[in-house]
Amino acid sequence: MLKRIFATGLLFAFAAVGVLAQEAQTRNLASGQKYEIKGVIVQMEDANTFVVRDGVGVNTRVVVSPNTSIKNNSFWGGDRFPASALVRGLNLKVEGVGDSSGALSASKIRFDKSNLMTAQSIDARVSPAEDRITATEQNAQRLSGQIDELMAISNAAKGGAKAAQETADAAVAGVNATNKRITDIDDYVVQTTATINFKVNSSRLSEEGKAALDQVANATRNLKGYTIEVTGFASSDGSTAKNKVLSQRRAQAVIDYLVENGSVPLRRIGTSYGFGELQAVADNATREGREQNRRVEVKLLVSRGINTNVEVKSAATDSPSPDNE
Repeated sequence: MLKRIFATGLLFAFAAVGVLAQEAQTRNLASGQKYEIKGVIVQMEDANTFVVRDGVGVNTRVVVSPNTSIKNNSFWGGDRFPASALVRGLNLKVEGVGDSSGALSASKIRFDKSNLMTAQSIDARVSPAEDRITATEQNAQRLSGQIDELMAISNAAKGGAKAAQETADAAVAGVNATNKRITDIDDYVVQTTATINFKVNSSRLSEEGKAALDQVANATRNLKGYTIEVTGFASSDGSTAKNKVLSQRRAQAVIDYLVENGSVPLRRIGTSYGFGELQAVADNATREGREQNRRVEVKLLVSRGINTNVEVKSAATDSPSPDNE
């Protein structure tokens, strides 16, 4: 029963991508010198090369040749195994000599058969999970290192109820962190804003307005998971219906510039709307107030789940000289 609890906790721990792998020193072996290394496989580089981490946390690259003797420990001599049977998490002993690259050219590899079966069973269940997480995060290299480290630590840990509980607790924390990141993918926050002002009865962009939109477009260059919200407004000059259409034309002029001149993908323009005279930011009874109300507000929103440490930047404001009213 304890063995099943430990294995369950172990599987959850491998899925917790929020735990960072610790850096380990790699041993550089002297060419031609004999070595005996005991440890756990933490990485499979290819079909004939893997990395073993010993009890003091030092890594050794091991190269397997067709002449390498690979057997399990047994009173009767042990069974032979191919190199493809070796997997991450396997505790073993390797004997051999250093080669010209500083790796260990293995002549003999020995391990417990029960340990091999456990490591293979865990690897068979962890590998598909790795593939799914890699496709979602598009970060296979870092994720592989994290899971390799978790497998080595977990397999090296000795059994017991306390160890199983600690592993399960770490797994829950990692899963919770991952779930929060997934939830935050749809949580958009404003990173950059710009206000573009217009002349009376006009939807034509001024040079100052174009410069402000260039700043917004430049801010998107290295972003992922963003959307741009564009809303148009008008002052109280003219009829309500006319101002509604005018505010929509102003918003469309901003969108056209961002797409055509700022190379912003059309799919990134999330929301566009013309409010007309509604939502005035200043008093329409004054000249200055009407100038402020003839505007388009641009908001660059980014996903918290994809863009961590979101920095909200200062608003860019364009205030062109108005026409005579």
